[in-house]
Amino acid sequence: MNTLRTPEEKSFLTSDNHALFYRHWPALNETVPRRVIVLFHRGHEHSGRLQHIVDELAMPDTAFYAWDARGHGKTEGPRGYSPSLARSVQDVDEFVRFAAADSQLALEDVVVVAQSVGAVLVAAWVHDYAPVLRGLVLASPAFKVKLYVPFARAGLGLMQKIRGLFYVNSYVKGKYLTHDPARVESFNHDPLIARAIAVNILLDLYKTSERLVSDAAAIVVPTQLLISGEDFVVHRQPQIDFYQRLRSPLKEVHILPGFYHDTLGEKDRHLAFAKMRDFIDALYAAPPQRFDYRDEDRHSPGADAWRILHGGPEPYSIDDFSYRALRYGMKALGTQSAGVRLGFDTGFDSGSTLDYVYRNQPQGSSALGRLIDKNYLNSIGWQGIRQRKLHLDTLIKQAVGRLVEEGKPVRVVDIAAGHGRYVLDALQGNPAVNEILLRDYSELNVSKGQQMISERGMAEVARFERGDAFNRDELAALDPAPTLGIVSGLYELFPENALVRASLAGLAEAIPAGGLLIYTGQPWHPQLKTIAWSLTSHKDGKPWVMRVRSQGEMDALVYEAGFDKCAQLIDQWGIFTVSLAVRR
Repeated sequence: MNTLRTPEEKSFLTSDNHALFYRHWPALNETVPRRVIVLFHRGHEHSGRLQHIVDELAMPDTAFYAWDARGHGKTEGPRGYSPSLARSVQDVDEFVRFAAADSQLALEDVVVVAQSVGAVLVAAWVHDYAPVLRGLVLASPAFKVKLYVPFARAGLGLMQKIRGLFYVNSYVKGKYLTHDPARVESFNHDPLIARAIAVNILLDLYKTSERLVSDAAAIVVPTQLLISGEDFVVHRQPQIDFYQRLRSPLKEVHILPGFYHDTLGEKDRHLAFAKMRDFIDALYAAPPQRFDYRDEDRHSPGADAWRILHGGPEPYSIDDFSYRALRYGMKALGTQSAGVRLGFDTGFDSGSTLDYVYRNQPQGSSALGRLIDKNYLNSIGWQGIRQRKLHLDTLIKQAVGRLVEEGKPVRVVDIAAGHGRYVLDALQGNPAVNEILLRDYSELNVSKGQQMISERGMAEVARFERGDAFNRDELAALDPAPTLGIVSGLYELFPENALVRASLAGLAEAIPAGGLLIYTGQPWHPQLKTIAWSLTSHKDGKPWVMRVRSQGEMDALVYEAGFDKCAQLIDQWGIFTVSLAVRR
């Protein structure tokens, strides 16, 4: 072991103004480090318990960073609490990007090492945000915590509905984590260890983990997975399922016999550290790699899933009868709901339907119809759409502020605006905006949008015209040139990437260097089968079959067109993303 390195102790401010305590171990004898490794601790613990990792990896040219997560260690706030797991994942995104910038290196120069719950947060970040990292080391990720009480998860969910927020104390003792007597003793008597975990985080951990394991193919970052052979805390099989579905061309898994859950704090941890060191050295010995997404719309799990959905259910199967019954029920009773009726009339993916979902006011021809409409509007997909609108509002305002700070004019174009509500809501009354151009292919949407502009008294700054969002030449010729382009909810409706490439290329020609692009994505959806086999599209009333694009695929298309992503937001369910990119 080399000489102990003493960390600097500082705090980092998140986008929601929460101060997170962190430790920074600068590289030895290096003004600018050659490498950056960001460490994430296990649940209940804190960054102080990661000192041994810095020392035992023995990498003097590397800067290390480690935080105390919300509700942990020296970070202020209720112990074991975060507003949501999604907020903590966003914290990961902001902290790793901060560490890279603080070290004057690119994100692709960063390796992340994470354990247990921290490994789940990091896996969710890599899945949902698709950062271009050098690599990952995940140690015993807590994809499925062992709850030894029967039906504990269902019981906790029921209690949460009745009681609201409450806390669960961990049953884990140091002797179940490691064979190292010093680590056991320190765990049992460390005053900064938080035994409690908020029930919302515990339940979110399960839901998010199930999503990650099932959709791990979206992760393409080089990954090493270390699995403890005798883990009393988490199940092994979900870790193996996750690993086997990873699509990274560079991945490796190691099962460490006899190891308890504290993989990197075990008595024989030198075995794990040797594997980590070899993997990390190999990552830095090679240039950073970008995954090849060029044929993703033809050769990928997402493309295969779309083709399977497009083929419909097997005739006379349970799915076939179930979805026939659902379609019949929707037409027989569901049309008493104003929203369901509108969906059948204009398409469930139409601008009219989205505008109705945004308004979120249950309507129907009877009490039953209003009840059906309320349940329809509260479906997880439509909740995600409304959250997407809030995220659009946030990033549109952020983009305008950035343009103003840089002394650029604010000329906005939305190339498929629907009725335009989300753009007008975000920009109404903002004196910095010079021009708003809303476009859509549907004459109905153009008419409704023009009416909305008139009703808001925005005719002097905003106009609505008919236009083709996939016509490259038409977009490239926009005059005056927009400084902020917006594409929301469009590309998700089309499985082919050729159309998306043409659209983005036209925007790239129109938007000058330093201009901004806001675009949405849909990397995952829990109701793909229900939507494909029961709802109709605005495109000739055909089944609404969606092909999800991983965030990496969507970002790669944007990067190929000449834009660099600089910010992203995602809803708590992991369904819809909104991203901001700058024109190179």
